[in-house]
Amino acid sequence: MAYHSFHLEPISCHAWNKDRTQIALCPNNHEVHIYRKDGAKWTKVHELKEHNGQVTGIDWAPESNRLVTCGTDRNAYVWTLKGNVWKPTLVILRINRAARCVKWSPKENKFAVGSGSRLISICYFEQENDWWVCKHIKKPIRSTVLSLDWHPNNVLLAAGSCDFKCRIFSAYIKEVEERPSPTPWGSKMPFGELMFESSSSCGWVHSICFSASGARVAWVSHDSTLCLADANKKMAVASLCTETLPLLAVTFITENSLVAAGHDCYPMLFTYEESQGALTFGGKLDVPKQSSQRGLTARERFQNLDKKASSDTANATLDTLHKNSISQISVLAGGKANCSQFCTTGMDGGMGIWDVKVRHPRSPPHAGSTQHQTLVSHSSNCNPRPHPGCCAALCCGGGAHPAHGGGGPTVLGGISLTQGWVGGHPWVAL
Repeated sequence: MAYHSFHLEPISCHAWNKDRTQIALCPNNHEVHIYRKDGAKWTKVHELKEHNGQVTGIDWAPESNRLVTCGTDRNAYVWTLKGNVWKPTLVILRINRAARCVKWSPKENKFAVGSGSRLISICYFEQENDWWVCKHIKKPIRSTVLSLDWHPNNVLLAAGSCDFKCRIFSAYIKEVEERPSPTPWGSKMPFGELMFESSSSCGWVHSICFSASGARVAWVSHDSTLCLADANKKMAVASLCTETLPLLAVTFITENSLVAAGHDCYPMLFTYEESQGALTFGGKLDVPKQSSQRGLTARERFQNLDKKASSDTANATLDTLHKNSISQISVLAGGKANCSQFCTTGMDGGMGIWDVKVRHPRSPPHAGSTQHQTLVSHSSNCNPRPHPGCCAALCCGGGAHPAHGGGGPTVLGGISLTQGWVGGHPWVAL
């Protein structure tokens, strides 16, 4: 895992190019900065300054190499690289409130913009007029649209909004694509058709994500809840109320595994048990530094009460890599089906890149048992190494190392969870 601080204001949003050598990000203002990786350094190569309000969304089309941005000025721009200069094209969204998020479709022939106007603008290029036009999806959205994600079929669009709902719409545009094939979410897909709507009142939906197959959709909300709907199970919804601060971002890293992060400043692993239709907390992927602290004297406690309005110094500094809320997660390598690397950016102005490896257990499974995968998240952060051979179970459950008299790794829903050290680096196994 690598971490880089851009020494900027909070990073509002980011997007990567196809070969992951450049990242476009917004430093919490009306600009978009593009950085290129030069060895171990990141060099700023472009500044895009067309917006008049804060940039709220960025997406980078991998095949056409076009950027799309949106902002509080109620506009969107499609950026095309000509020579060494990014040229903007204005897209009129026909909204009267701020645009909040933007996403290219998988085929890159259209993009969607969510806004505070309680609608979604589906924008596509009209060849006859040489201009970007848009259609609106309005009903039954009743509040600001905060997050969007496209289904792999290029037609269905998932949206999370401030009316506490996750919805899936048809964004079929007959002018630019053929009639879609039936999906587990439904077969009739005229433009604007509501294919799914969550029934639970969970809070503002900050982030939403389709799985690689498109049969599942997951979302996180402001009440610290993670939900997952499975179209192959009659759209049954599994929900897990976490004990963390609100989550702001979520993504699939395998068909049954998700990574989410938010105000707790570290990414967390969650798994979906298909047989039980339940979500399970898999543990923290950012292992904090282990340090021994002596107890506080009565005098020190009273001094802390006076200076910090707290009697404890344990929370004075964060042991996590990010020092402020994580606002976005993006998959870098392997895709959502078999992610091997993902990126986090946050309000601390930093970017973390996390390596994930899927391994199979070395020992063959017992007769009648099913072999499961092992998900490992490596970190190159300089954390102190514990006693050789020491291995502790995740904080989500008991289970000490067998050598210490414990029962080995924690088993949740038939999946083994372990935390330990490899070559001096912490890892989490699933």
